[in-house]
Amino acid sequence: MKFKEKKTINIVLESLFNTYSLRVPDVKKITKAMVSNNIVSDQSEIINDHIAFRTMGVDNLGINSFEKIFLNHGYKKRDFYSFEQKKLNAFWYSHHEKNMPRIFISELKVNELSKNAQKIIQQYTNQVKKDPVDSINLNNANEIIDFLSKPLWSLPTLNHYNQLLKETEYGSWVIYNRYYLNHYTISVHELEKSYNSLENFNKFLISIGIKLNDSGGIIKKSKDGLLLQSSSVANKINANFKEGKSLISGSYVEFAERKILPKFKELEPNKINSSHRRDGFETSNADKIFESTYQKQVNK
Repeated sequence: MKFKEKKTINIVLESLFNTYSLRVPDVKKITKAMVSNNIVSDQSEIINDHIAFRTMGVDNLGINSFEKIFLNHGYKKRDFYSFEQKKLNAFWYSHHEKNMPRIFISELKVNELSKNAQKIIQQYTNQVKKDPVDSINLNNANEIIDFLSKPLWSLPTLNHYNQLLKETEYGSWVIYNRYYLNHYTISVHELEKSYNSLENFNKFLISIGIKLNDSGGIIKKSKDGLLLQSSSVANKINANFKEGKSLISGSYVEFAERKILPKFKELEPNKINSSHRRDGFETSNADKIFESTYQKQVNK
């Protein structure tokens, strides 16, 4: 993910990706295999469909706070999604410039959790007394990078993490991982012909030893059949807690195939661009992709 123009948002995205790829061994494993199989010549040739962040839906945090970073840099707020069972809300954001990744931001509806879970989360999030994004110079890449990489609350206890894990695996992930990049997404349809379908690319991933999230099936398909998504199972990280280290879910990699919209089916292949393909997201797909960090997937 390298950018020709080093605009503030480009520098931020590149920094986020570098940190993420160090925490998620599957990122470099996949890229290395793609290079050795002549699918791409290096990481910069991979088109990033979208990146995703998880947040806590409480005062001073959540989507309303986090989105300010991207809205300031030309991103436009798009569709709303609700995940009732997981107690999550989400929006996605698009950018007018070519090959800028979509942004997907979700938040946990903390006030819908049990009193115990709310109490645990608030013990940490209440340490944030005002919207922290308001204190950042949003035109300064270093300030944004610093904000995204530092903790907003004290180190959680393993006991609190495990209590949350039983009720909201999303909540337990955020309480430790905070604003770390949750995943980036390879645009499979942009790859060369032998690998530009998700079915074929998944075979390649399995052949190099990547474990795929099978919740809802390996391939999650939108109702219109035009958005296909798969994801790896999150790599574990050796997390530091007050009681000591413990292996927990980190981040993962997603893979998306956006098919050509029916009205553009007759266009010549060399004239097809992103505007001719299925845009946005699908609640049913995303609901299962969230589970890439869940114990049932990570421990299988």
